[in-house]
Amino acid sequence: MHYNKTNNILGWLCFAIASTTYILTLEPSVSFWDCGEFISCAYRLQVSHQPGYPMFAMLGKAFSLLAMGDHTKVAFFTNLMSALASGATIMFLFWTITSLAKKLLNGKADAGKSQLMLIMGSGLVGALAFTFTDTFWFSAVETIVFAMSSLCTSVVFWAILKWESHADEPGADRWIVFIAYIIGLSIGIHLLNLLTIPAIAMVYYFRRGKIISVKNSIIALFSGIAILALIQFGIRGYTIYFAAWFDFFFVNTLRLGFGSGAIVFFLLLSGLIAGGIWYSIRRKKPLLNLAFLCIAFIYFGYSSFVYIPIRASANTDLDNSHPDNAFTLYGYVNMVQYGQTPLLSGPYFDAKNIDEKDGSTIYRKGKSEYEKAGKRLDYVYDHNTLLPRMWSTESDPYYAQNAQFYKQWLRMGDGQAPTFTDNLKWLFSWQIYQMYARYFLWNFVGRYNDMDGQQNTAGINGNWTSGIFDGAKHLPQSVLQSTNYTPLYALPLTLGLIGAVYHFRRKKRDALVIALLFFFTGIAIVLYVNQNAIQPRERDYSYVISFYAFAIWIGLGVIALAELVQIKMNARFAAIGSFVICLLAVPVLLLTKEWKGHDRSTKLTPHDMAYDFLNSCPKNAILFTYGDNDTYSLWYDQEVEGIRPDVRIVCMSLFSGDWYIHQMQGKMNASAALPITLPFEKYKEGIRDVLYFNDAKIAGPVEVKDIFDFLTSDDSRTKASYQDGAALNYLPTKNFKLTVNPDEVVKNGVVSADQQDKLTNTMEWKYPSNYVTKDNLAMLDILAHNNWKRPVCFTAFMPTEGMIGLQPYLYKEGFVYHLIPFKPDTGADKGEVKTNSLVMYNNVVNKFKFGNFKHAKNLDNVSTTMFYPDMLATFHELAEGLIKDGHRDLALKAIHKFDEQMPDINPDIDTAAQKFFMAQTAYKLDDLKLANKYVKSIDNFIADQLDYNYAMLQKNNMEAMDQRTVQFGVQLLSGLADTTKNYHQQDLSLQLQAQLKDYEGKFAALAGR
Repeated sequence: MHYNKTNNILGWLCFAIASTTYILTLEPSVSFWDCGEFISCAYRLQVSHQPGYPMFAMLGKAFSLLAMGDHTKVAFFTNLMSALASGATIMFLFWTITSLAKKLLNGKADAGKSQLMLIMGSGLVGALAFTFTDTFWFSAVETIVFAMSSLCTSVVFWAILKWESHADEPGADRWIVFIAYIIGLSIGIHLLNLLTIPAIAMVYYFRRGKIISVKNSIIALFSGIAILALIQFGIRGYTIYFAAWFDFFFVNTLRLGFGSGAIVFFLLLSGLIAGGIWYSIRRKKPLLNLAFLCIAFIYFGYSSFVYIPIRASANTDLDNSHPDNAFTLYGYVNMVQYGQTPLLSGPYFDAKNIDEKDGSTIYRKGKSEYEKAGKRLDYVYDHNTLLPRMWSTESDPYYAQNAQFYKQWLRMGDGQAPTFTDNLKWLFSWQIYQMYARYFLWNFVGRYNDMDGQQNTAGINGNWTSGIFDGAKHLPQSVLQSTNYTPLYALPLTLGLIGAVYHFRRKKRDALVIALLFFFTGIAIVLYVNQNAIQPRERDYSYVISFYAFAIWIGLGVIALAELVQIKMNARFAAIGSFVICLLAVPVLLLTKEWKGHDRSTKLTPHDMAYDFLNSCPKNAILFTYGDNDTYSLWYDQEVEGIRPDVRIVCMSLFSGDWYIHQMQGKMNASAALPITLPFEKYKEGIRDVLYFNDAKIAGPVEVKDIFDFLTSDDSRTKASYQDGAALNYLPTKNFKLTVNPDEVVKNGVVSADQQDKLTNTMEWKYPSNYVTKDNLAMLDILAHNNWKRPVCFTAFMPTEGMIGLQPYLYKEGFVYHLIPFKPDTGADKGEVKTNSLVMYNNVVNKFKFGNFKHAKNLDNVSTTMFYPDMLATFHELAEGLIKDGHRDLALKAIHKFDEQMPDINPDIDTAAQKFFMAQTAYKLDDLKLANKYVKSIDNFIADQLDYNYAMLQKNNMEAMDQRTVQFGVQLLSGLADTTKNYHQQDLSLQLQAQLKDYEGKFAALAGR
């Protein structure tokens, strides 16, 4: 069969296999993390968080239309977009591998069918191996930018190889222009695609360079890096920067309308590029012509970002940063509000801030001109270092946590100053090994489970394993029986390394290109991003193209193996044999091991978790959320499926932005504007960003409205003077009160009439912080002017500091705390969760959905470590609240509902402890059967964990031991033994006491360490 025809057919076969795999394992609804925001913004063409994804949003909108008006199917079809994009990525990977394989075999004597088999076999093995890798599969079944970004990357790398094979033909440089256009488009999806440029530059140099030498190769490489920098910082960043300053001149000097200067700038830029193209043609300068054409087509692709200010100007519900003008668009694209990461020079975590200097001026859009909003602060530290890796400053809210982790990781003593040696240890041991190499090994060696493993190199959670020696490790059954235990016996790694070595020996230039792609999409990202300590989640998705590059070598490993086998047999049998062996040893192995951990086809936990949050709220509630997983999926449920449009979601991590507060002052869906009375002029950027506490020695608590008026007054008597000459409002007291009219509270439906006698006339509490940030100020505005017309709620995941001291008046009603002015229960234990039990019972038992948790084929770690424990805690707290309020029958129904809907699992020791409380509640309610079931479940889990840790103790492998689990597990066993004894479960109690004695003896040695 003709090479091209075979190549095309098998490429499309790879697409079909990969796409079918991803569609069969597709998540049917929204996923956790950013997916909820991305689907919402695509469906309603809104503005997502930085750096924005306009091209992705428009493509997502097109796929969402396939739902044919069924809002519940929108997420499935946007997920389908990722599945098909990922399938196409595999197809282009196949064609990339066959192109490189063909070059490897070029000129060999045996150029018949065996050679064709080897080329196609290498393509199939490499492409299908990558199809089933952990990281790529994860992104292929949800609405996330990495699937589409990977497609763009695979297309441009395939295109440069296509150009290389036709470089001597007329018109071949159209492939270069095509690459430029795809790069421009990809900026509107994700920036990963830009990292292919150095490798592309080397392909161009090796094909067109007149003198190939080490010196010229280095020059070519740095030229590629310069082109990357030009596109990243010049075209992507400074284009908008210069447009902003043109606009500033036209608006502030010429008194023309907003946007006039930006339009003139883009017209001049277009004219300059067009003039350059005309000049290059006229003067017959082909390289200059190619350069200008590439710039033009990058801009054509990049023009998708026009979407951002257009949709921001439309004031969509989700409108992150409201980038409706060139200045805010520049800050939005360059993520200015996230701060700068030090790269070449900066402070260690122990550096002290000794001075502050004014940096660049911040401008904002005023009524008729751009106004100064202040200046950015440049901090001066008492010492800096080259290449700072262990960086974190005192201005960082997570500074103490980061500093402690640095010390713990590097085993630094108290008071020990970090050295440059420590800095390098951190770079290699955490940034490169723990946050890159570990991910690489997940994909090509194997993995224990999908739990977060950032903090320990030796533990099981989140660690890699080949599986070869696992039989001697006494692994817990919770690992061995997990759907996410995927030992790959290092076979993909081995074949890839064989392919890499063979490639370097046979085609050094091509191998160098792949190595550059591997480096720039892997280690280079690590160096550039410079992650400082624990991340909110594992970051393996950032390096997926590095794994893509390694998959090329997996494919070429087939040829290397065949050449080795040819010593003993003829070329045809060697080709067939090596293909079959490699196919079974890598892609088939990956498929069989990884499928069970990636089949999301029956999982609905993100959707239903969001549904439960929303349906825990009273009508027309104001719901304060905290971060990604208690916000983004809620946005999806509300914005796409129209679930509880009356609830106003307020994300506290955004509420400090003037643009977000301003949005909250308008109607959204079926939710009326929030009672925020402060005019924009009093809270816009640069005004009242932070107001500090200055004790005015006021006796007794002060009305919230009076405090708010004091904080927002322009009277000079309400301001304090600072050393820099600024006069700012200040917080005069931390003792707050809110006068309550019980009749109004009942009239507005906050509580039922039979609860009126529980209401207080005055809420009093202590504000916990030494300063008031803009989000706190807006919350005080709401409290002062709401007059109980809108219920105020907080998600159960809200950190205590986000509740501004209101905890004495927060009552759980499901997955949220509802602010209710009940008289404080002075007899309650400190920290005890208070419930509005009957309302909570109706919400939890009658309204909640459970994400098909009990029957889902696979559950991700967010479902098991967040949704499940929170559901467990919610039902336990509900049952205890009902018992306290005298509703034992309803309490029993509640725990039976949990047992009916949720599986009996123990993801970690903390969940087991929470289940122990549930078992105690079951005993209280005389349900001995259910209580004993949970006790046995907890006991089995603890024994499993303690047996593993004891095996590690015997081997003196203290790093692999989880001493917290040991300590906590033994305590739990003691609690189980005592509880079963108290409730007269003698046989069970004796068994637990015997276990406790056994384990106390086994771990007695730990007490002396």
